[in-house]
Amino acid sequence: MGRNIRKRRSPLAVRAIAASAALALGGGGLIWANFYASAHETNSAQNSTKSAPGWVATIDCPDVGQQLSSVPDQARGEVDGELATMDQQITDAYQRLNTTRDAQTKDTNFVQNSVLGPLKDLRKVMIDRIQLEINRVGGNAPEQLDDLAACNGRPADQTQTNADGQNNGQQQNNGGQQQNTGGQQQGGGQQQGGGQQGNGQQQGNGGQAGNGPVAADFVDITKVQPNVSKKAQTKRGGSTGTFTSSCGVNANKKFNTDNVIVAPGVTNGAHHLHDYVGNQSNDAFANNDTFAAAQTTCSNQGDKSSYYWPVVRVQNGTQDFDQNNDGGGKEGNVGQIKQVKQAQIKYVGNAKSKVVAMPKFLRIITGDAKTLTNGLANANAHWSCTGFENKVQLTEQYPICPQGSSVVRSFAFQSCWDGQNIDSANHRTHVAFADGQGNCGNGFKAIPQLTMRLVYDVPAPTLENGQVKNPYAVDGFPEQLHKASTDHDDFINVFDTGLMNKMVNCINTGKQCK
Repeated sequence: MGRNIRKRRSPLAVRAIAASAALALGGGGLIWANFYASAHETNSAQNSTKSAPGWVATIDCPDVGQQLSSVPDQARGEVDGELATMDQQITDAYQRLNTTRDAQTKDTNFVQNSVLGPLKDLRKVMIDRIQLEINRVGGNAPEQLDDLAACNGRPADQTQTNADGQNNGQQQNNGGQQQNTGGQQQGGGQQQGGGQQGNGQQQGNGGQAGNGPVAADFVDITKVQPNVSKKAQTKRGGSTGTFTSSCGVNANKKFNTDNVIVAPGVTNGAHHLHDYVGNQSNDAFANNDTFAAAQTTCSNQGDKSSYYWPVVRVQNGTQDFDQNNDGGGKEGNVGQIKQVKQAQIKYVGNAKSKVVAMPKFLRIITGDAKTLTNGLANANAHWSCTGFENKVQLTEQYPICPQGSSVVRSFAFQSCWDGQNIDSANHRTHVAFADGQGNCGNGFKAIPQLTMRLVYDVPAPTLENGQVKNPYAVDGFPEQLHKASTDHDDFINVFDTGLMNKMVNCINTGKQCK
């Protein structure tokens, strides 16, 4: 795999990167978790650490990338590179946190002086470069980016609340058809998390790596009240057809820890492992020409689209092939990778109107990998069990399914498009969700809505004495503590024109096609 190659940096940036490397030299070995956080976070907490027993478990860094809704194309590559550098800076800060826990308990100012202060300085250099790069090509960089340099350290006990596991997040969904409305609830670290776990077998934050999940992240689905809302009723002029694409279950084990949408040209840009089906050439260095020329696992060869999502692992004491790799065990993603048993990819219509063709190479990310620090505004996770999908969908907890029932992850992607762009600087503003009646606002156009249903056979976790044994969880960033709400899914449209037109016709005429 190639290396990330960008323009030579200024001496100031080089010094910042060197300082970032120095920040990581905290001494001591790293067991499983090289703690990681991303620049793509929206928490606006001030730079502070609270005096609390124990060590700082997470770092909340304001989201720089999400504030960049308009970046000139000429600056996009350099800006993406600086955002990736900011990610690495926070990775180094987490390593420093993880290797200095004893010092943190003895000195309440240690994290501020030795981790957060230097991190703020490093982030300020990158923010200055981002502003310069945008302004250099005639753009207008937001002045408020300067306010996003400081990060907040959150003590371990503040990441864990509501130990009984009954969280309101269970009902933050719309039956898998529209964006959940959790944005009004502030999820910045106050999600369920097992405050009673202590520092026992699960090392405070749970899991083999000490960064989740915990007992309160699981719920017996048979004890959850039905919470699935009715789907929007199709009106006259709506589109009721479907188009199904069969692309397999990643039986050929195509994995990587890249994310070409968010961090193009950056190896390990996702910092967690993805399953891939469909397009077989997706990695950090792929481009539209690469995608168009690729092989596909889809039975209809006209669909070379790339569908990818974080793997699910069972933390049963065994390790998989990436236990010593970046994005795997080195970054807190541990356990046995479970292969999907069924992967259903279906495109559906709009309750209010006909749909138009998606533009080729359209990129869509649904859900938010950073909900613990960002809150639930962009969360779109749906967890359930076979036999319960029409009754219960969970956003903030993983289900414990009864015997004979399998775990189900489902996604309903944004289905309104701005009519112009295949991506946006923050990877969100070019697409949107329809409202409860199927309306696309602000001049957006209805497109076929991608829905995905992933079924897994995983051993049911058991809860004993406030601990969870054999938990399962999606891969993610360690500071997110492997919460269920961080689930997300990615899509790049590489349908050929003829097949896309067939899909649109099937959906608009009420047919069920493959």
